[in-house]
Amino acid sequence: MTLDHQLLEILACPEDKGPLYYLADEGVLYNPRLQRRYEVRDDIPVMLVDEATTVDDAEHQRILGRIEADAIKPTFEA
Repeated sequence: MTLDHQLLEILACPEDKGPLYYLADEGVLYNPRLQRRYEVRDDIPVMLVDEATTVDDAEHQRILGRIEADAIKPTFEA
């Protein structure tokens, strides 16, 4: 199941308040500015900075490649 479109439109990173990218098949919301991902558990985004995962440069590049290749739009336009 994917997150509701209206919910996605209002989701922002709790730390920098910027838009996120939703990778539905991986169950994560990703902030490329901070290289941080937030898990989606049981269709509920876990938007806690303390529970976010910071990714290394290789993973960051992989995710950016997916975002570009799949034309994933940000949760909102900054």
